[in-house]
Amino acid sequence: MTETTIRIVEALRAVPRGKVSSYRDIARAAGLPNGARQTARVLHALTEKLSLPWHRIIRADGSLALPPCHGREEQTALLRGEGVEVDERGRVDMNRYGITAGCGA
Repeated sequence: MTETTIRIVEALRAVPRGKVSSYRDIARAAGLPNGARQTARVLHALTEKLSLPWHRIIRADGSLALPPCHGREEQTALLRGEGVEVDERGRVDMNRYGITAGCGA
């Protein structure tokens, strides 16, 4: 893994159960101010291999990125199982559940 990938993985693992972070904030915590897409690529490539908490990473506006019938239902169930409220539109209140990666709960 590259140093950049390692920093992204560390930021992903820092998101605690019951909280969410955004692709943007994970990238910023890893030192990549414009690296939201890089965060998504790391999640896509390494989630299974490294057991990353993919379900805790959402868009900065609080919406789930996965579309219905393509993972949204699983992500919603996993988040709700951790106590995170997801509304019927697939949105999470970032003021209540969001954290800036690397800053803890």
